[in-house]
Amino acid sequence: MDDSGRIATPERIEVRPMFTGLSAFPLTPMSETEIDESAFSGIVSRLADAGVDSISALGSTGSYAYLTREERKRVAQLAVAAAGTTPVMIGIGSLRTAHVRALAEDAQDAGAAAVLLAPMSYQQLTAEEVFGLYEAVTRELSVPLCIYDNPGTTHFTFTDELHGRIAALPKIGSIKIPGVPVDPAEAAGRVRSLRSQIPSTVTIGVSGDASAATGLNAGCDVWYSVLAGVLPTPCLALTRASQNGDQDTATELSNRLEPIWELFRAHGSVRVVSAVAEHLGLVESPNLPQPVRGLDAATRSRVTAALEQVDDLL
Repeated sequence: MDDSGRIATPERIEVRPMFTGLSAFPLTPMSETEIDESAFSGIVSRLADAGVDSISALGSTGSYAYLTREERKRVAQLAVAAAGTTPVMIGIGSLRTAHVRALAEDAQDAGAAAVLLAPMSYQQLTAEEVFGLYEAVTRELSVPLCIYDNPGTTHFTFTDELHGRIAALPKIGSIKIPGVPVDPAEAAGRVRSLRSQIPSTVTIGVSGDASAATGLNAGCDVWYSVLAGVLPTPCLALTRASQNGDQDTATELSNRLEPIWELFRAHGSVRVVSAVAEHLGLVESPNLPQPVRGLDAATRSRVTAALEQVDDLL
């Protein structure tokens, strides 16, 4: 175990640089018949131009679970092409292991720098089944994998012990955890507990945007961000402040973004960022996969008001 409390492994010496900083999760704008390829490419190019550290396409915000294999293959190709030199991670979650393997192959063929895998299920999965999924998929990978711990959508709860077992597999580069506790000391304890179970080369990334500053200040290596997919500038400022040791500024910036966090909590982040993207002229309406619907007119007005409140950060 090294000074940070991580388990060191001789095979993996350095933390992979793409799993640090700010990773932006873009929408996949679509109608019921097709992906809006032009809008999607524009969103990704905009994120690369903003200077995010990586782009994560086909996460939950990217509506991966609603798309066919061919649609996902095309989105992966578009993301890599539009991102330029910015590394792209592609979501490969699916219900069957065979399908995950096929999606991983498509992502790698498209030029993905990494893949993101959540243990999707219809039947409730056991810990051994989830471990078996990651074991089977990593066996064939040529790029690193990020474990996607998202109990809100998968209804599976990882233990730190299971994270440790999976993180010891080859090609594991990062763990995307849910939001950390609000209390900074509790958040730091949460991060330390997980670090004690995983190799030193595996980074910890916080999601749950409202807790990003707390997570980064507590020692998380990367922010896997929904909001950065549409508003990269304030998210980069928050991330860089924490990386530079200015925890107070990171917290202050997060507090300034509270009007948006409040909307996330009330309506779900994907619906809110969809409305933000429409407000910015990045996408047409509608742009979410049915039966998911965009926000009603009254709530869209609240989104506009929230953006006006944080306009100086944008």
